[in-house]
Amino acid sequence: MSIITTITRMWLTKSFRPFRFTNEYDSKFSYDDCKNLGLYVHIPFCRSICSFCPYCKEIYDKDNCNKYIDHLIKEIKMVGENQKEKRKVTSLYFGGGSPALAVDRLDDIIETIKKYFIITEGIGIELHPYDITIPILQRLNDAGITKISIGIQSLNEKFLGILGRNNFDMKNIEEALSAVAFETVSMDFIFALPNQTIDDLKADIDTAFKIGANHIAIYPFIDFTFTNSTIKPMNKKEKRKLLDDITIYCKNKGYVRNSIWTFAKNGNEKYSSMTRDNFLGFGCSATTLLKEQFKINTFSVNEYCKRIDENKLATSLTIKFTLRQRILYYLFWTAYSTKVREDDFEKFFGVPLKKVYGFELWAAKIFGFITENHGIYAMTLKGAFYYHYYENFYTLSYIDKMWETMRKEAFPKELSF
Repeated sequence: MSIITTITRMWLTKSFRPFRFTNEYDSKFSYDDCKNLGLYVHIPFCRSICSFCPYCKEIYDKDNCNKYIDHLIKEIKMVGENQKEKRKVTSLYFGGGSPALAVDRLDDIIETIKKYFIITEGIGIELHPYDITIPILQRLNDAGITKISIGIQSLNEKFLGILGRNNFDMKNIEEALSAVAFETVSMDFIFALPNQTIDDLKADIDTAFKIGANHIAIYPFIDFTFTNSTIKPMNKKEKRKLLDDITIYCKNKGYVRNSIWTFAKNGNEKYSSMTRDNFLGFGCSATTLLKEQFKINTFSVNEYCKRIDENKLATSLTIKFTLRQRILYYLFWTAYSTKVREDDFEKFFGVPLKKVYGFELWAAKIFGFITENHGIYAMTLKGAFYYHYYENFYTLSYIDKMWETMRKEAFPKELSF
């Protein structure tokens, strides 16, 4: 456990009490009072497994995939039937894995969800570059998908080789994207790879917008301990300069930064399955965040299906938040957008932000991490880097440990951080 994250947790929660996850969970839960509620569905199947990828996934098999989706639909019904009326939700995102491998079943999943939820801001899906064909994109479009995110990672053969990815035909991708229109076409890239330069990333960014993207996400490489990756992480000084250079380049090109890692061509395009005040997650490894609890489903596809067969939720671990813990969680992920609004915080918690963290906000301004304008706290370049720097510690101290454990144990008894 990193001393940095431990001290930060104790300071900001004003408690020595750790984040404690247990195998106890609510068999039913209400989300009636949850505002800004989103939905997430996890499809864990892939054509092949990338060595650097930490997410819950397994090799695609059509029969296993169909069996899994039958159970996924049953889980959605179990949760949806808790409410008497349809509930408005902001969005629905499909992640994985490669969800397009289940393109023939997406209609079934979406139709089930629409029995219980009204989606107000569209449906997004993560795609592998091999999925970008006119027939697949048309199927997605017909199913009601409005946002796509393509996991490019790099357009440079050298870095694709480092990542263990094969090259792909950019001309075919460009033709497919021009043939089938989506509200948001996002492309994901990884930065901070060995010997990567700003010129390498500029070339990727320019090409992405040229071939049809209107939104990009540039995520840092994170060296999870449980993956098979042999990539050596970039040092702090180089990483900071690269992140600053990316941000400055995108801003000079007129792109709008709408999160730590993302930039939109015109400012209106968005793709984020994380930045929601509350969300419901369906499928193995999916997480659910409510006002007073956070839960994560088992990482085992087989055990997930067994639980659903027993008419039980597939929850593996749950934390019941203290108020301070929930506030910290809210601020951490809200800050991902680079802005925190006092009014939104007070509406959510019923207490002024300055009353809770007045000193910390003052100190953050003094050290040049944030600026304040009419109740909106915005990160500076320096603040964005240190958010990233802390997020890296958080990921390796909390998420790395949790995911490694859950990959080995379907239902751990307890985890504390």
